[in-house]
Amino acid sequence: MQLNELIARINELAKKAKTTGLTQEEAKERSKLRAKYLETFRSQMLNTLENVKVIDPEGNDVTPEKLKRFQAKKRLH
Repeated sequence: MQLNELIARINELAKKAKTTGLTQEEAKERSKLRAKYLETFRSQMLNTLENVKVIDPEGNDVTPEKLKRFQAKKRLH
C-alpha cells in the first residue's frame, strides 16, 4: 500500500469513527495502518537526515555533531 493510499484509508476510518463508530476489526486495522504510517514516516525522515548538511550564512559547516555521527555510522553500513 502506498503512502497516499495509507493516509486515505486512515482518514476514512477516522471519519467513520467520528460518525458511526468502528467495529473491532476496523479499530485493529486503523491501529495497524497508523503504525505502518509512522514506520514509513520515520524511515523517510531518517533517509532525509542522512543527506542533510547545515551551513551558516558565512559558509561554515555547522551540522550538529550528533547528526554527523549518525551520518558517519550510516556510511559505514
